[in-house]
Amino acid sequence: MGGGIYLLCSATAFGCAGLLLRSFSRSGLRLLLWSGICFLCLGLNNALVFTDLVLFPQVDLFLWRNLAAALGLGLLLYGLVWDSDR
Repeated sequence: MGGGIYLLCSATAFGCAGLLLRSFSRSGLRLLLWSGICFLCLGLNNALVFTDLVLFPQVDLFLWRNLAAALGLGLLLYGLVWDSDR
């Protein structure tokens, strides 16, 4: 049951990333780019959670999961703070 939820979360994050990046390609608003990249990283985070907890429970991917999430949120923060005036 938990594995299915992890996959649905990952698919939702990747779907949101696709929609945001498609909107960026049409409008050129850079905040959509940063948001799309953030959701790509969050989708990767969810995929790593599935891999870590369901597929390979003997392998510890805790650091990689958190790095993917931190990278995504860091890029979104960059886009919000330093790229908001353009």
